[in-house]
Amino acid sequence: MYYRHCSIAYINKGSSVIRTTWSLVPAAGALVFVIVIMGFIWFYKSCKNFSKRSSETGSSDPSALMEWNKGAGPSSSASQSLFEPQGARQFRLEELDQATKHFSDGNLIGFGSFGPVYKGWLHGIVVAIKRHPGAPREEFIAGVKYLSEIRHRNLVTLLGYCQESGSRMLIYECIPNGSICNHLYDTGREAPTRLEFKQRLSIALGAARGLCHLHSLQPPLMHKNFKKANVLVDENFTAKVADAGIAMLLERIEEAGSSHSSSINVFQDPEVDALGSFTEMSDVYSFGVFLLELITGREEAMHIDYLRSNESLIQLVQSRLSSNELVDYRLGGTFTMDGIRDLIKLTLKCMCFPGKWRLNMNMVVVELERIHEKEMELTTVRGEGTSKIALGSELFASK
Repeated sequence: MYYRHCSIAYINKGSSVIRTTWSLVPAAGALVFVIVIMGFIWFYKSCKNFSKRSSETGSSDPSALMEWNKGAGPSSSASQSLFEPQGARQFRLEELDQATKHFSDGNLIGFGSFGPVYKGWLHGIVVAIKRHPGAPREEFIAGVKYLSEIRHRNLVTLLGYCQESGSRMLIYECIPNGSICNHLYDTGREAPTRLEFKQRLSIALGAARGLCHLHSLQPPLMHKNFKKANVLVDENFTAKVADAGIAMLLERIEEAGSSHSSSINVFQDPEVDALGSFTEMSDVYSFGVFLLELITGREEAMHIDYLRSNESLIQLVQSRLSSNELVDYRLGGTFTMDGIRDLIKLTLKCMCFPGKWRLNMNMVVVELERIHEKEMELTTVRGEGTSKIALGSELFASK
């Protein structure tokens, strides 16, 4: 069975936690039992079979975007044509230079794997322009044309490209609310948005659908750099995955032996280094880390780079148990016991070792849909929350 393969024997270590009683609303109590559920129930139960489901249909971009783009939208036939699925449009450097005010620092909005990202006003809409140094290459154009054909509502749309004056540039739609980081963490500029549990589930579901669409292509396209900074949200907080296909594009255009990034990506599956290969299951691991951060509201990825096995994953779980810091305190009163428990179980399924025992992204989408639908029914229709005292016996009651 799936769970038997992934099981970790730490029942004795957690026995003292099971006897504890706490309140879920302030989140101090709920944290302990919720995570214990994940550890004890998931690792010792058999895996459910998930039915397959087809995806919808948008493309890619990174980091935080500013309020500069508020109110902007396609208002002319010229701007609307940029979004028509007719292949990547070739722009002139002169156009992009004017759109970004000569690539001024004031228009610099971040850095991604492709290089610096600038905001720009182009043909009546706000766009994000990524700039990467290098001489013109036919491989670049071929790669861009392929990526421009990938359209899905949960992927940022690639609008065009430019190759001039020692630079290669990619032009994307600009996403109004920027990265999820702006809303999940305290950036120092303003208090983070209080994203309720249902909103976080919806964002997770959108990002999962975007990855699932990439994996459903023939051949499958692996993201290879999925992380929270590459999950953008629009004005309706619909999630859109950024940087889809950028890793593939860089592999095509980089000189032999060169590397576009020397930094350590703590979202990266540890098995990539160990096995020397990247698979769809590696994207699933990265998505699991993303789920963990949605649950905790903390930058967990900065503290889990030591994970190499189920044992080290459990160590992380136990550390959160002892400090009562698993579930984000801002979620108090917005989730049900079943909902948070099931999401934590799904998180561990995504991060399980070895990678071949993880769920694929289609299974992840189906399970997130189930959790989200049930949570919407219980907290929206019935108004059920977590305002009661939950006994350990209740949490571990078999279903």
